[in-house]
Amino acid sequence: MKLKYFSLAVISSITIMSCATNAITGRKQLSLVSDGEMESMALTQYKDFLNENKVVPATTADATMVKRVGQRIAVAITKYYASKGQSNALNGYKWEFNLVQSKEVNAWCMPGGKVVVYTGLLPVTKDEASLAIVLGHEITHAVAGHGKERYSQELLAQGLQSVGGAALGTNPKAVSIFNSVYAPSAQVGVLLPNSRKQELEADHYGLIFAAMAGYDPRVAVPFWQRMAALGANGQKPPAMLSDHPSDAQRIAAIQQLMPEALKYYQGNK
Repeated sequence: MKLKYFSLAVISSITIMSCATNAITGRKQLSLVSDGEMESMALTQYKDFLNENKVVPATTADATMVKRVGQRIAVAITKYYASKGQSNALNGYKWEFNLVQSKEVNAWCMPGGKVVVYTGLLPVTKDEASLAIVLGHEITHAVAGHGKERYSQELLAQGLQSVGGAALGTNPKAVSIFNSVYAPSAQVGVLLPNSRKQELEADHYGLIFAAMAGYDPRVAVPFWQRMAALGANGQKPPAMLSDHPSDAQRIAAIQQLMPEALKYYQGNK
């Protein structure tokens, strides 16, 4: 029993010492690995995924649209971080946007700015503005460090808090944990079920980034309503909705955030 309490005390101490304050959200997050380590491991996963799946040629209209919307969101994020004096937080980001052939209704972004959209999402987004809402949301998960936070939590839970640097990529247990968090084949928008705080952050800043990119954030409500309708009509719920807040909760929260997002939109039309 004493050993158990000692272990809990050690974990608590490590958690406190390893917390970092996110530069943009202001929320404290567990951080046992560096951004560079995360980006290196993510790049390996990303390349493997592209090699194993059918990437839609960049010359097609849909792939061109995905790249266009993605680049506009990336420019908006860069501008936003610069306005907050946090440009260095994006130093490791080398943006890439790919459209992949799949019926799955999904999109994701890995650390370092590697973004994939599935063709199954486009009939639901219907237009560029709605796609911008999705990309803003998924990219926020990456830039807000949600994956690193989740990975750090899993490392700590498995007693691997001392693993770092190159050892992360060679430690079988650490790699397995990383894959469970980031493997595209097992992801929910790229992450395992996110906390409500993470989802609210992704919706919040995703709206801002889309608005700054010149897309009307008000399309977010009908988009999420269309997503909800897929499940209501008896279809398999889109991966992006799995383990996320309920449709009603999400839409209500987005409506509360809309006045702020519209200010950014009006300033960037």
